[in-house]
Amino acid sequence: MKREKKHDLRAGNHPTGTCLSLICVLLLTPPLFAATAQDNAARIKKLEEDIEKLKSQQGATAPASPDSTDLRVFWKEGFRLETSSGDFKLKAGGRLMYDWTWVNEDNMLNANVGDQSNGSETRRARFYISGLLYDNIDFKLQFDFAGGDSDLKDAYVGLQDFPLGKIRAGHFKEPFGLEELTSSKYITFAERSLPMEAFAPSRNAGVMLFGAVCDERATWAAGVFRDTDDNGDIQEDSGHSVTGRVTALPWYQDAGSSLLHIGAAYSYRNNARDSSLGGDAAQFRARPEAHLLDRFVDTGSFLSDNVQLFGLEAAWVHGPLSVQGEYTRARAEINSHAVLDGYYIQTSYFLTGEHRKYRTSTGTFSRVKPKANFNPKKNQWGAWELALRYSNLDLKDSTVNGGEIENISAGLNWHLNPNARLMCNYIRADKQDVGEADIAIIRMQVDF
Repeated sequence: MKREKKHDLRAGNHPTGTCLSLICVLLLTPPLFAATAQDNAARIKKLEEDIEKLKSQQGATAPASPDSTDLRVFWKEGFRLETSSGDFKLKAGGRLMYDWTWVNEDNMLNANVGDQSNGSETRRARFYISGLLYDNIDFKLQFDFAGGDSDLKDAYVGLQDFPLGKIRAGHFKEPFGLEELTSSKYITFAERSLPMEAFAPSRNAGVMLFGAVCDERATWAAGVFRDTDDNGDIQEDSGHSVTGRVTALPWYQDAGSSLLHIGAAYSYRNNARDSSLGGDAAQFRARPEAHLLDRFVDTGSFLSDNVQLFGLEAAWVHGPLSVQGEYTRARAEINSHAVLDGYYIQTSYFLTGEHRKYRTSTGTFSRVKPKANFNPKKNQWGAWELALRYSNLDLKDSTVNGGEIENISAGLNWHLNPNARLMCNYIRADKQDVGEADIAIIRMQVDF
């Protein structure tokens, strides 16, 4: 009898359990044994009423289910806010990249491109806010404050669920080039390759349709654009273009630790008018993969009604080893035409066993996540990556003579954690038939 009573009292933590315990206690007390059957029935009915009352009180005081509009604040390689339903999301963050550059050029190159000086700069100082509204409308606003002024980078609104895929309108990157579309936070070297700087159209104002198909084993994008200045404004007589890109993953295994990426891009560009030349004009130029230095090759402005850009891209990842390359050609219509082109091939290897992350929804590379973040107290040293690249750019053909340059670059990347890395680049730049330069770059990078 005592064990049964003890068991019932433990159950009393629950309101219903408390009432059942009370019934047992009252039924087993001497007064109830002497009571009439009518009294017992009345008391049991009263206890049943008390039980129902407690149940109703329990339902009234039970915690309400979470509101689908309540915001959850958390960190995921950056500051995030999100409702429990996922219909509303907000991201806020930025990136800081600070560079030190050293250069040693020979006399012939100095006479041709001018004296190049050592220096340091804030390469990028960007802040952005982006989000998702009502599980369908996405947006982004991003400015870069490097150099002491503010330049508009991204300013767009899009629909996630559109009859033909997704749609985006505003100021953003045209869909051209694997290295160009991979964020500067995730590229392997401090600067993009020679042909990407010379030919990739980067950000302009436009409208684009895009999406991923075949379980994100392929992507596509196509849009119409108008050329803009650094503030995102369209100038009078500015050029316009139609640009598209497709990619595929013939091989994709182990969540992207092994993959083969291929892609192609095309852009037809009606050039902006140059009043000094009295007609539509084009220009292609590039620095030697070092932002603080002058442009070593430059066609200058030349008359051209339109330019067609063609791009081929490929990347292979097998665990810590990766190889990536692109070929880009520009066909400029002059009296006849001029063909300018360039290419690069690069490889990287993670000494600590990581692999480059790939984003299947966009056909680009993403953030590297070390297996163990830098923490000397735990004998953890982050991720270490070695890289090598060869790039070539030829801006000479027909009446166009912008020069030819080839670069050999070596890099060492120390990824302290997913949001910070230290980059060291050495570049041997050779302007054909002119001269050479040795360049070293150290970059400190943090993003969130």
